[in-house]
Amino acid sequence: MSAELERPPLVADERTALLGWLDLQRRILRWKCEGLSEQDAHRVVLPTSPLMTMAGLISHMRWVEHTWLEVLFLGGDKAKNPSFDEEDEDADWRVEGRTLAELLAEYEAQCAQSNEIVAAASLDDIGRNTEFRSGGANLRWMLIHLVEETGRHAGHADVVRELLDGTKGYS
Repeated sequence: MSAELERPPLVADERTALLGWLDLQRRILRWKCEGLSEQDAHRVVLPTSPLMTMAGLISHMRWVEHTWLEVLFLGGDKAKNPSFDEEDEDADWRVEGRTLAELLAEYEAQCAQSNEIVAAASLDDIGRNTEFRSGGANLRWMLIHLVEETGRHAGHADVVRELLDGTKGYS
């Protein structure tokens, strides 16, 4: 396993373990994009899920991070987040005209912002958004959810990448 994809320490405090697993899943998503052409990053490999491209996955995960930590936890404005588009439930997956490099840079910046938010809060702090039921969860719950969702989509990226060019593996 490459040093970049090492698991968190076997013995760690709760915050270190949670963030370690989340960061690992984030790195796996970025790693699955390495070496992809722009065409492949946008190529549909699952006919029944035409928006699940590598580019679409990265866009979606950027907005997932924003949703949970900036909107639900901090109570921030949801207006700029396409996940809340009431006319297009898949708006956060739409990446027409966007390069993979742009999407990865935005995802990286969003993850850095998420890490800053987490660093400044207690795991017991409750979300501030009262519009959505999930906004009432504590930060611990939200981080566990982010580990789960990021890991699930890292698995999707595994499959998409294998279907694109046969690349597979964890190391």
